[in-house]
Amino acid sequence: MSAGERAPSHACETVGCGAEARLQCPTCIKLGIQGSFFCSQSCFKSSWETHKQLHKKTRSSESSLSQYNPWPYFMFTGSLRPYPQSSKREVPSSIGRPDYADDPHGFPHSEQKVRSSSNIKCLSDEEIESMKVACKLAREVLDEGVKVAAIGVTTDEIDRVVHEAAVERECYPSPLNYHGFPKSCCTSINEVICHGIPDMRPLQNGDICNIDVTVYHRGYHGDLNETLCIGEVSNTSRNLVKTTWECLQKAIEIVKPGVKYRDVGAVIQKHAQSQGYSVVRSYCGHGIHQLFHTAPSVPHYAKNKAVGIMKPGHTFTIEPMISEGTWKDEQWPDNWTAVTADGKLSAQFEETLLVTETGVEILTQRTEKNGQPYFMD
Repeated sequence: MSAGERAPSHACETVGCGAEARLQCPTCIKLGIQGSFFCSQSCFKSSWETHKQLHKKTRSSESSLSQYNPWPYFMFTGSLRPYPQSSKREVPSSIGRPDYADDPHGFPHSEQKVRSSSNIKCLSDEEIESMKVACKLAREVLDEGVKVAAIGVTTDEIDRVVHEAAVERECYPSPLNYHGFPKSCCTSINEVICHGIPDMRPLQNGDICNIDVTVYHRGYHGDLNETLCIGEVSNTSRNLVKTTWECLQKAIEIVKPGVKYRDVGAVIQKHAQSQGYSVVRSYCGHGIHQLFHTAPSVPHYAKNKAVGIMKPGHTFTIEPMISEGTWKDEQWPDNWTAVTADGKLSAQFEETLLVTETGVEILTQRTEKNGQPYFMD
């Protein structure tokens, strides 16, 4: 029996008691069961025979979910496994939506029209203001998702919170139906590099989990992500997360007019390699504004062949994916979930940036605690 972490009191769950309770069942904490407060050790013991049935029911449910395997012949690279997914969430028709939202295949027609062009759009002052609003809202939505991320909480629940937070702000969650993606955000755990699909797997003590949020508000997208440490994370995992965040910060520091986009990767790879890590090459940062993904491409590794020079009015993301083993990746049969080829951990951070006349503005920056990431809280 241990003291509950939350300061507010609760009513004792022992039948007929109802006294003020601040002690929580330690097994319930481990299993992620909410509530389960008792006023004393004696009340807890007297309720044990009935209360332990809740533990059995929860373990039975988790065991059933963990046996789910839609691809029995697929060789997973790590220990993570897919869990069942909930049905697709709906967005009210009153909310503006990108062209792919209602397409049967999620095809982004507007993006495809400029796919072969390397021209980088310089936004007008009015367009920049619209981008700032979209990015501010994207940060707020991510912050809501972060609030519920904890041991025992499913990534599907995080997706629900993100979805509802977006809708409440009159935003369309940009990932939903983009090329057919089934959820409103990406949740990438442990060896998942990016594009993890939220499902019924409960977060476990020691996981690292990236939440990637993009919202579409009045014609503009805002995009960001953060990697969170769930519960007590190993020093090895925390150092990977910390280094990944540092890679992003060092890359942002060089952003200003006249810098070549290909130079971003050299800065990131130098710092990642100094800590013994590798840089994923299959995915990169991208231009963003009225289009979710467009020019420029911003690779995160050195000696890349990215085209373009930064100019005032450019808006784009930098989103390094740093792995503790190989930089190579594989993909699950869902055609989305990208994982490390050796099953080792990978972390990621992302911000949407604006090139200004003198440097850079981070449009999705966290305003609390001087912009520091959540893993440092």
